Amino acid sequence: MTQTIAPRVRTLVLLLLAACGLLLTTAGPASAHAALTGSDPQQGVVVDKAPDQVSLTFSEKVALSNDSLRVLDPKGKAVQQGKPFEAGGTTYGIKVHSGLPDGTYTVTYQVVSADSHPVAGAYTFSVGAPSTTSVSVSGDTAGGGVVGWLYGFGRYMSYAGFIVLVGGAAFVLGCWQRGAGVKPMQRLVVGGWLTLTSATLLLLLLRGSYTGSGKVGDVFDLDLLGNVLQTKAGAALVSRLLLLAAAALFISVLFGAYDKREDEEKRDLTFGLAIGGTVVAAGLAASWAMAEHASVGLQAGIAMPVDVVHLLAVATWLGGLTALLVALYRSDAPIESAAVRRFSQVAFGSVFALVATGVYQSWRQLGSWSAFTETRYGQLLLVKIGLVALLVGIAFISRRWTAQLADTVVRQKQNKRAPQKERVAASASGSGKSKGAGSKRAAQLARQQAAMDTARQKRTRDADPNRFGLRRSVLAEAGVAVVLLAVTTVLTQTEPGRTEEDAKAAKATSSSSSSSSAGSGAVTLDMSFDTGGTDGKGVVTVDFDPARVGGNEMHVYVQRPNGRAFDIPEVKVALTLEAKKIGPLAITPDRIATGHWSASNVQIPMAGDWKVAVTVRTSDIDQTTVSKNAQIG
Repeated sequence: MTQTIAPRVRTLVLLLLAACGLLLTTAGPASAHAALTGSDPQQGVVVDKAPDQVSLTFSEKVALSNDSLRVLDPKGKAVQQGKPFEAGGTTYGIKVHSGLPDGTYTVTYQVVSADSHPVAGAYTFSVGAPSTTSVSVSGDTAGGGVVGWLYGFGRYMSYAGFIVLVGGAAFVLGCWQRGAGVKPMQRLVVGGWLTLTSATLLLLLLRGSYTGSGKVGDVFDLDLLGNVLQTKAGAALVSRLLLLAAAALFISVLFGAYDKREDEEKRDLTFGLAIGGTVVAAGLAASWAMAEHASVGLQAGIAMPVDVVHLLAVATWLGGLTALLVALYRSDAPIESAAVRRFSQVAFGSVFALVATGVYQSWRQLGSWSAFTETRYGQLLLVKIGLVALLVGIAFISRRWTAQLADTVVRQKQNKRAPQKERVAASASGSGKSKGAGSKRAAQLARQQAAMDTARQKRTRDADPNRFGLRRSVLAEAGVAVVLLAVTTVLTQTEPGRTEEDAKAAKATSSSSSSSSAGSGAVTLDMSFDTGGTDGKGVVTVDFDPARVGGNEMHVYVQRPNGRAFDIPEVKVALTLEAKKIGPLAITPDRIATGHWSASNVQIPMAGDWKVAVTVRTSDIDQTTVSKNAQIG
């Protein structure tokens, strides 16, 4: 029976891995977690006067390189000058040559978001009047091509290796200590370590090309690798490699000295291995938490420990499930029902931790019920929730088989007694004979008897209908787990629903204010801000009416990313005409209502390109200043 089932297991695993590969290829090249929420000049706008600089605002902080921002004229020639710079908050700018002629200009950007994912895109604006342009930006994508696919595959294999390494070791140490001497279990855990180590090295080599040019030839560029080591993602990968060295020592003790100890001597060593293994496993999980989703955004200080617990729970459950599958199908030594029951209890606790941490993560990354259906992240999360529910349902069936599982160890020991008596009798009858042919015959009979005993053990084990039912249910669990891991990998490369909705709201606000200002003649400026504290993100809108020399009415509106009024303690405005060295002219508007501030008779002494700087304070210690230029007068 084992021989007929094992090929089916291999076939099923290969099919599931192929399906996961298809899922990974649909991840999209630029599944970024920072979104462009605004720009100056805005996308598609026609300006009368050529700007001195171009600025872009993102939903979170990004990392820049010398070529992150480019401005191209209609012929494709670069017209930017200097290096990109931070203009305040999450706004970044690049200077352009003065006196740009009329025509359509293309702005391209390629940056790295704060959670380590590449962001790329492009848009156009026109000076004077639109024109044809020869610039093509179809190939300017980040994280795409062969390098992007390899990076996604490396991420998947790193998660799989972590789960098998941590979950397999936890299963042996906490549920089936006899498994430390079982060769298939040793190969499983060592295989997890090798997979995670290889995948981490691959990610480290691919990182520079993945966030930059996307060229395969740049994978072994030492300069790029040096730059990667100075980033947060590079530090996380190096930390993971160092922790894997400690994990290698843990494995050598678990399958070496630990296996050779007697049961009484194992107690102290079990405690020490449990403490050391937990520390190493938590450190490995933290190497993801410190560089990805959990490290940025809302409540990062809480989100990172929660993410560590989430990853450890996943590894304990799914990795232990893989170890149980190997024990049921590949191990000659029968696994006791007590060990299966212990794992069932551990798996139940892991599921509870997964649900608790998953609810928090879902709230943090989505922010609203509508994001479940209106964002790609939410849709993938629904798929993941469905797979987890299916996995829990199959696990419930496995628990029923576990409760009915008959421990075959006693029966196997009883079945061994008769062959052992026969061997003793044969040994006794041959003891008076001479050595030589008799000893060779005895050794041959011993080998045959051992093979017969092993076959008898397998028949006895496979004859147990409860054990066979447990095998099938655990195999089904493992199949769903492989697909679940693939969906989770794609999910970590997808822009969170909260970020996507905030970006949509900011763009909608910008578009509506732009259209209203075009019709009224007033000047309206929209600026995204992030004070860095809890609940510190929003959009501030400044209106000048009639935007001319002399007295003006100024209104300041502060909104949350979802468009609701933002109640903050203080707003200040300063006007500067840098060309004439006038200012800054400080303006302190009066609070009118929640999120609405106003000042009357704001005097503009001279027409020109005025810099409007707005200081927003969201708490006693959290504030930031954002700015934009506007033609007034």
